[in-house]
Amino acid sequence: MRVGTFVLAAQFPGQGQGETLHRAVRSAEVAEEAGLDAVWLAEHHFVPYGVCPSAITLAALLLGRTRRIRVGTAVSVLPTAHPVALAEQAALLHIASGGRFSLGVGRGGPWVDLEVFGAGLGAYEEGFPESLDLLLRWLREPRVAADGPRYRFREVAVVPRPDELLAGPEEGGGGGPETVVACTSPQSVRLAAARNLPMLLGMHCGDEDKAAMTALWRREALAAGRSPDEVARTAARHVSAGVAQLADRAEDAVESLVKSMPGWLRQGLDAHVTVDGRQRAMRDPVAYTELLCALHPVGTPRLAADRLAATAERTGITRFALLVEGSGDVAATEENIRRLGAEVLPLLA
Repeated sequence: MRVGTFVLAAQFPGQGQGETLHRAVRSAEVAEEAGLDAVWLAEHHFVPYGVCPSAITLAALLLGRTRRIRVGTAVSVLPTAHPVALAEQAALLHIASGGRFSLGVGRGGPWVDLEVFGAGLGAYEEGFPESLDLLLRWLREPRVAADGPRYRFREVAVVPRPDELLAGPEEGGGGGPETVVACTSPQSVRLAAARNLPMLLGMHCGDEDKAAMTALWRREALAAGRSPDEVARTAARHVSAGVAQLADRAEDAVESLVKSMPGWLRQGLDAHVTVDGRQRAMRDPVAYTELLCALHPVGTPRLAADRLAATAERTGITRFALLVEGSGDVAATEENIRRLGAEVLPLLA
């Protein structure tokens, strides 16, 4: 079982953005010290829900600050990025870090980002498969041309080639960086399965939903002609996002999050603006925090280990990206990470 952190760079009420980003960087450094497996970085624009606008840029910084831990994006929003530019950066980080970089990509939402970056609503509603396929070709082929609805260009050389990694092939297969797709619907699960890509499943989902999504992914991957062995190898790289908060008493861990997270969720989620004025249902911040506490490893180290083991047994997922900054405090976040490494990981060994 591989346990990592999920860093949103969440701006809590009363905090500055510099303080928020400092906590994000420190949490990654402490995660390596604590023996965790990976750090996964979120990306958001124009909202305090997360003040990191470029997960791949922050990943580059953290790869330079660390020596062992894997660093990934969770996710780089593909509709507002050019897939070739993103693939070039991913290849660069893959090679320069010795294979420690993972590229998570997702569709994002119908936010005003699409207007600001000139992508348009179509990039979100119809364009994701074309962008994903172009990105994957860039990571796998020596020369690439494009003739699609959105991207058209003559054949050019791929530089740097991700398979030029001196250390040899890594988790992504074929020498390129591992690529993971955020999946929130049956449509996105089928998309990932057809391309034999592992999934990142969100923290709003419980074990039952995640088990259904992994089962659908497996059926679709087999139907696409993948061998059972190939399907099993890729399925072993699915990632489950969640929340982790540790305390000597379970009620203290829950209380810590219920006191801090609703304020962040309220101001962060309220700041999202849709590009076309569509109405969107808002979660109640307190109820959502309580749901996350019930679903994920929030409590004593023993309870946290039991919940992670139960999720792995029910879903088959053995990689975790856990939000550890729910207190909003730098020192408390560092302590939470250290306890995760010192007191939870040994129970999972």
